[in-house]
Amino acid sequence: MSQALREHIEKITPLTDAEFDYILSHFTTKKLKRRQFLLQVDDPVRNDHFVLKGLLKLYHIDAEGKEHILQFAMEDWWITDYQAYFNQTNATLAIDCIEEVEVLCLSLQNRDKLCAELHKIEHFFRRKSNGGYIAMQRRVLSLLNNNAKERYEQLLAQYPALVKRVPKNVIASYLGVSRETLSRLS
Repeated sequence: MSQALREHIEKITPLTDAEFDYILSHFTTKKLKRRQFLLQVDDPVRNDHFVLKGLLKLYHIDAEGKEHILQFAMEDWWITDYQAYFNQTNATLAIDCIEEVEVLCLSLQNRDKLCAELHKIEHFFRRKSNGGYIAMQRRVLSLLNNNAKERYEQLLAQYPALVKRVPKNVIASYLGVSRETLSRLS
């Protein structure tokens, strides 16, 4: 399973065996069952998570109890409450498992240590962060500018494998539409 992390990093920067072994020594592994929480609101956020297996969702519950999904994460993706992770505060978002999950966990202390010691890893995380900013900006602009049908078609085009794994009511929540509206679109 650790081979998945190495391949993920090496999409951006090559590593020697010794470098990868050193990097991997800074991670811990966690396994969760379907519907378990990886993170709950008000929990301290200690780790960023690289998904080895499974599917998760990051979301917020508003004052009326409505779920707003900000992000999904499947194999080869990263997920955490980044505001809380980087500020070392408690979570304002929740993450739970749509499927059985296995993640590699990286504390902020270990991330900072790796970045300080290995320019390659600092470069890797900078590139990953830049990609995340771009994806979030696209998502916000899509929510502002596109109708429900356009948002659904965009999701299908960008993440066809994801759509097949996520229940329709969860897709509807991600798109900001009702389950009935999604049924009319699909």
